[in-house]
Amino acid sequence: MPDVFTKEKRSEVMSRIRGKGNKDTEVALAKLFRGNGITGWRRHYPITGRPDFAFPKQKLAVFVDGCFWHGCPKHGVQPKGNKKFWVTKLEANKARDRKVNRLLRANGWRVLRIWEHDLTKSRQVSTVRRVLRVLA
Repeated sequence: MPDVFTKEKRSEVMSRIRGKGNKDTEVALAKLFRGNGITGWRRHYPITGRPDFAFPKQKLAVFVDGCFWHGCPKHGVQPKGNKKFWVTKLEANKARDRKVNRLLRANGWRVLRIWEHDLTKSRQVSTVRRVLRVLA
């Protein structure tokens, strides 16, 4: 299906999408942390890659990756239109994630990546256990 916006209007609409404070990912994980008594975390701690959450004392960086934007193997779908653009864009996102992981680990940080689908009701318990296991 062709885009209903002009190229300029689509660019304007997309520029308004922000990478912080997403209710389905970051806010949901913050609620899980609070609800399960997980403390010591900071939002958007100023280190390489700007993780969504950081536990500075434990040197743990936590990223919450959206299934679409980060190419989830279970739920990441390729848009049918403008395929070349989207393949390039999503592959670049994955390459950036790998680079950030390497840089953080080289600086002594551990990295935990949580998929958006790990925050659904049916997976919340296992996600909390995973975070607690890494923090222990």
